[in-house]
Amino acid sequence: MKKTLALILAVLMLLSVASFALAEDAQTLTIVAWDAETTPYLAAQKEAFEASHPGVTIEYIDVASQDYPVKTTTMLSGGDASDVYMVKELPHLLDWQAAGFAEPLNSYIEASGYDKSGFLGMEANYAVDGEQYALPFRSDFWVLFYNKDLFDAAGVEYPTNDMTWEQYADLAKQMTSDGVYGTHYHTWLSAVVNWDVCDGVNTLIDGDYSDLAYFYELYQGLEDAGACMPYDEVKAAGLHYSAAFENGNVAMLPMGYWFVSTMIQAIKDGTCDFNWGIVSVPHKEDVAAGSSFGNLTGAMINAKSEHKDLAWEYISWLAGEQGALATASTGTRPAWVSEAVAEAMASAEGFPTDDASKAALVPTYVGIEIPASEHSSEISTVLNEEHTLIMTRENTIEEGIEAMNERVAEILG
Repeated sequence: MKKTLALILAVLMLLSVASFALAEDAQTLTIVAWDAETTPYLAAQKEAFEASHPGVTIEYIDVASQDYPVKTTTMLSGGDASDVYMVKELPHLLDWQAAGFAEPLNSYIEASGYDKSGFLGMEANYAVDGEQYALPFRSDFWVLFYNKDLFDAAGVEYPTNDMTWEQYADLAKQMTSDGVYGTHYHTWLSAVVNWDVCDGVNTLIDGDYSDLAYFYELYQGLEDAGACMPYDEVKAAGLHYSAAFENGNVAMLPMGYWFVSTMIQAIKDGTCDFNWGIVSVPHKEDVAAGSSFGNLTGAMINAKSEHKDLAWEYISWLAGEQGALATASTGTRPAWVSEAVAEAMASAEGFPTDDASKAALVPTYVGIEIPASEHSSEISTVLNEEHTLIMTRENTIEEGIEAMNERVAEILG
């Protein structure tokens, strides 16, 4: 009896030690992201990383996309120790780096022999004075989404991959009827006038914004014609572009390629049930068809993280080919470029099968939305403030652009 009891105690002790060891090996990686509960690629990345890294659990800290810039900066300023922060826009990273919130990555890259060739140089946008502060895992560009069922019902031909802005405006007006908007604009500056950088010449930090008048006039003409929801209504309702398009009464939507994965999931979930496709965004007469603009989405290690080695393991995996395959599996465009990733994008379940949609995957040129600059954040703030005044028509287009030019000139000195 004593031997049996001793044996039981010994087994219990071994189990206790084993349980303690397992508990010690188990690690949780906290990642701050936006719209985590409704973004399919985040779920796919979590599943793939946890499967390839037993004992590691990813925990997303979800921040609403519209609150992300302000709330995350507040969190970091308050000493938050979450391990990884997703980088939504380049100016945010520059601000975080200047404030000391971003962990320098060059030592990690050198120690691991990390191969950056798959980024095709795009990672340089996340470097300051030669030091890398984040790695890109998405490289989105903008396309034109359209509702095939609405076009079929109206007996109107689909948009094409070679369409001028004037043709687009005419098509939007043609598709407008009772209860149906020919197009939809989200409230962002980027959704209305960033097309100006598609020529490979203009940028949004050069201090001259006279060319933006063309796109503001285009928008106001469509709003006046009733071809899109008025800005004031969209803003007051807090209407998300996904809800507007998924409602089924919007014929066209200029939006970032990231929306592909959202649409694929919405069809699977039954949130919407219409046929859709994508084509290249329209272009000005003197700009090549297939030109677009875009931005990088990346991940940085929080300088206050207590698990920096694990955080590096995560972002290096996320930005590399294996993470890219997980990202591409949802129809999202990764930053990493390889034949395997391109094949995964084209074969994503739910991606439109028509040739035009596939052709739109390969833009002829992609301009950077806000290039890296010591003044990027300040300039972005000015442009967005003046954009709001133009869109609400508190200022005329001419007054708004004049204010942009004057205020940015002061910033540039």
